[in-house]
Amino acid sequence: MSLHDELTAFLRTRYPELPAAARAVMERAGRDLAASGQAERALQPGDAAPRFSLPTATGGTVALDSLLSEGPVVLTFYRGAWCPYCNLALRALQQHHAEITARGARLVAISPQIPDESLTLTEKHALAFDVLSDLGSDTAKQYGLSFDLPDDLAAVYDSFGFDLQRVNGGHPRTLPLPATYVIDPDATIRWAFLDTDYTARAEPSDILAALDVLPRRPE
Repeated sequence: MSLHDELTAFLRTRYPELPAAARAVMERAGRDLAASGQAERALQPGDAAPRFSLPTATGGTVALDSLLSEGPVVLTFYRGAWCPYCNLALRALQQHHAEITARGARLVAISPQIPDESLTLTEKHALAFDVLSDLGSDTAKQYGLSFDLPDDLAAVYDSFGFDLQRVNGGHPRTLPLPATYVIDPDATIRWAFLDTDYTARAEPSDILAALDVLPRRPE
C-alpha cells in the first residue's frame, strides 16, 4: 500500500468521528491556508537551501552543512508527534530509510516540538534517522513554511488535548506546512513536495526517484 493510500484510508475512518463543529473550523482554516499563497511563497526547486543547526532528540546538534559534506539530504518538515498523519509519514520514511541511505543520502526530519517529544517519537517508531527540534519554527520560516494557526483552530486543537503550548515549547500556534526537500551537496533544492493540506505527504517512491536523477559525485 502506498503512503497516499494509507493516509486516505486513515482520513476516511477518522475524520467522520470528529465533532461537526470542529470539522467546520478545520475545513474553513484549510481553505483559508490554501488561498493564502503560503505554498507558492515557500522555497522551490532551484532555490538555495537555508543553512541550519538544530538540536537532536538525544541531545546532539545537526548542521545542514555537515550533512551536505557527505552527500545529498532528504529534509522533511512535520507538525509533531501529536499529528497522526505525521506519524504515518515518518513510519513510511523509516520503512524506506535503507533505500535512501543506499543512494548516499541522509534523511532528517524537523518539527517545532521540544526534544523530549522528538525522543518519544523516535523511540515509538524506532526511527533510524535524526529528528530535530525547530523551536519557534525559525528554520521552517526560512524555508517559507511556517504559519500561525487561527484562534478558532488553535482552540479546536486544545480541545483535542494536543497541548501545543507544552510540546512546542511556548510557541503553540506556529506550525510548518508538511514539506519534503531533496537537497544536493551544493545546497541547491532539486526536488520539493509541499502542501497546505496536512493530510498530504511526499510519497517515498517519489523521493527515491528524485535521488536517482541527482548528478553523481566524482569518486
